Amino acid sequence: MDELAFELFQLASKGYCCTQCMVKMIMEMEEKENPDLIRAMGGLCNGIGNSQKNCGVLTGAIAVFGLYAGKGEDHEYAKAGYDRMVKDYMEWFEERNGSLDCMDLIGVSLFKNTDRSMTFPVKCGELIKEGFLQMNKILRKNGYVPGER
Repeated sequence: MDELAFELFQLASKGYCCTQCMVKMIMEMEEKENPDLIRAMGGLCNGIGNSQKNCGVLTGAIAVFGLYAGKGEDHEYAKAGYDRMVKDYMEWFEERNGSLDCMDLIGVSLFKNTDRSMTFPVKCGELIKEGFLQMNKILRKNGYVPGER
């Protein structure tokens, strides 16, 4: 098991969903903690609010693009390239996986309770890993260094 896969396994074992993993891993690269942000990402778990619509890997990556290039203060605007990063990632994600929706990707409805720690590592671990690597590739392509803001 490679280092990234092991880190994902550890996060999943602690009960973090796909969206939270995407954001938590980038925060760890930055050597920062933000429990409020991770909690907020919980609303996007399991396809936005447990609906199994847009996949958490997708929404987590888009949230990370926002951390790097989105508007955060009254006087700011989204940085150049923000929309392009989101579009590129969504296109890659759909082409790679055939859908943007959690239900289509895992093929079954697994999220009947709040303990997702045993279901998503098996179904989603590789998807999170590939998605995280692609997110970092897109950040770099647009002049950002993953882990440095």
